[in-house]
Amino acid sequence: MKSSNYTIFVAVIVSLGGFLFGFDAGIISGVMEYAGTKFDLNDAQSGWVVSSPSFAAMLAMLVAGRLSDIVGRKRILLVVGFTYALSAILSAYASSYEMLYMARMLGGFAFGAALILAPTYIAEISNSKNRGTLVSIQQLNIVLGFFAAFLSNYYINASYSGGSTFFTEENIWRWMLGIEFFPAILYFILLFFVPRSPRWLFVQNKEAEGKAVLARLYGDAIAEEESANIIQSINADKNKEKVQIGELFKPALRFILLVGLTIAILQQVTGINAIYFYANSIFKQTGIGTDASFSSGVLLSATSVVFTLVAMYLIDRMGRRPLLLVGIAGIAISLLLCAYSFNQATYQLSAEDVTTLEGVDQTKLNGVLGKTYDNDVDFKNDMKAALGNQDYKRYEGAILEAAVDMNAILVLLGILGFVACFAFSLGPVMWVMLSEMYPTKYRGLAIGFIGFVNSFSSWIVQQIFPWELSNLGNAMSFFIFGMIALVGFFILVRVLPETKGKSLEELERELVRS
Repeated sequence: MKSSNYTIFVAVIVSLGGFLFGFDAGIISGVMEYAGTKFDLNDAQSGWVVSSPSFAAMLAMLVAGRLSDIVGRKRILLVVGFTYALSAILSAYASSYEMLYMARMLGGFAFGAALILAPTYIAEISNSKNRGTLVSIQQLNIVLGFFAAFLSNYYINASYSGGSTFFTEENIWRWMLGIEFFPAILYFILLFFVPRSPRWLFVQNKEAEGKAVLARLYGDAIAEEESANIIQSINADKNKEKVQIGELFKPALRFILLVGLTIAILQQVTGINAIYFYANSIFKQTGIGTDASFSSGVLLSATSVVFTLVAMYLIDRMGRRPLLLVGIAGIAISLLLCAYSFNQATYQLSAEDVTTLEGVDQTKLNGVLGKTYDNDVDFKNDMKAALGNQDYKRYEGAILEAAVDMNAILVLLGILGFVACFAFSLGPVMWVMLSEMYPTKYRGLAIGFIGFVNSFSSWIVQQIFPWELSNLGNAMSFFIFGMIALVGFFILVRVLPETKGKSLEELERELVRS
């Protein structure tokens, strides 16, 4: 295998952890359509089932970077692969709300480690010319995981809706969760075929093995050049004391820490995981129905794949800064379009509409017939009061399809625009820049700390989003996300550096301020 092909092969395998993260995130959107009703979950419980993996990921990110500095990136990634597979099996066999969220937290520990170790490892096997593209493979695998999950959910749900005797309301969500076992165990096996990180090997005084890995990755000539750069960087750090987390806040690193934290927080608080993790629920709010919401999820995830490929093509050509700024501006516009569209919606159930609601006790709805609502919060509250929370959740798609009057196309365009802009900017560019900005000595700790903040932000968004929809409504929820993105754009215009085309050692000299 040619050295360039081998490098890509290794990067693809390592970043399959991202595929599993995307698969898990996409799967839960469909799972909650059935498991939420099965366990009669309230908003807080629904949020916890969805967000608990991100909560566990926060803890993993605190220790994974430092632990990988001690025992190596590859060993931790092997543990990650096995844990993913175990989580999938336990989730599928969950017999209670508690078992379901605990099994999902186990998977959260895995992807928390994977999300910081994969870009770290890939940055350490790459050079300045291909680093952006190779690290972006992580984001490509995440969105491919989303696509595979939404496609899997779509076919399982279509089979169930079509009258399949194999899938039932009791087991459909279990199959959705259990399928993740197969890519997880494949990831675990393939990890045995990747080498240890060459830069980590040099730090561990295993120069011969490190040079051998670099030679296999890039050929002898480039391996010598990269080896010299790595040794120079390590020698410069030899007399420095062991890194403590407090050192990340010292003046020399303050600027790049601020940039990293800004990007990491913006990536999550603009609502990407609210969109992905609750995609089916969001699409149902437009009145297109449950089945159509599953197919819309496939379109959403396909858009992510296409525009992540665009990012991979452009990131080492156009640069990190232009992609990020154009993307965050597009995100703000798209979210505000969704807010506007939901704000124009009205809701009304007629006697004729009610006759189309199969399975619903129609006599309970007599008190709301003919009443017009100008916001979704009041409408849903009256529906829940009339039917009960569990029955409303079971038939929500059909009820909204019958009652809502709005331009669903505008919402779809807004969401697809948001996902497209995210996929070529905040999604891949954040991880590329985090893998580039920090000196070798601080990289594992810095990415772990910023990854923790990123995961905490993600957890907050996932946890409160069901509450937001129930209490603030669709329009206000999207307006908040859109305004955050708009403010983020003006912050990044002022602070964002460009890291394209520079070695890790060059970036260290430029960005670390003495």
